[in-house]
Amino acid sequence: MIHITDQIALEDSAIEERFVRASGPGGQNVNKVATAVELRLDVRGSTLPDDMKARLASLAGSRMTAEGVLLIDSREHRTQAQNREAGRARLIALLQQAARRPKKRRPTRPSAAARERRLTSKRRRSETKRGRRTDVE
Repeated sequence: MIHITDQIALEDSAIEERFVRASGPGGQNVNKVATAVELRLDVRGSTLPDDMKARLASLAGSRMTAEGVLLIDSREHRTQAQNREAGRARLIALLQQAARRPKKRRPTRPSAAARERRLTSKRRRSETKRGRRTDVE
């Protein structure tokens, strides 16, 4: 069980892991051992709340396939276990970010003094530019 928030948790079986060969450091092992991990989470088929699924789709961007599968690739470490932990940590961080509801925007109005300052500066700028013209009216 993967705990995302106090109320939201994800079954371990929902995440599919695939190990592939990674490029980069590793010496002779790099061509023999599959150390990179590819985590797959079927977002549409998961038990996550619908609003969280929508936020996750926008946060994931190109990491989300057309079928609604989230792909997390981790290949920064030399060992399979470290890459697996790093991938899971990135997945959990992304899910926690999607779990947070954005604050609603409260419309505000500029004060009368702010409107007056804006208009005054516009008038001053207009006068400056008018003074530069050769065909002054």
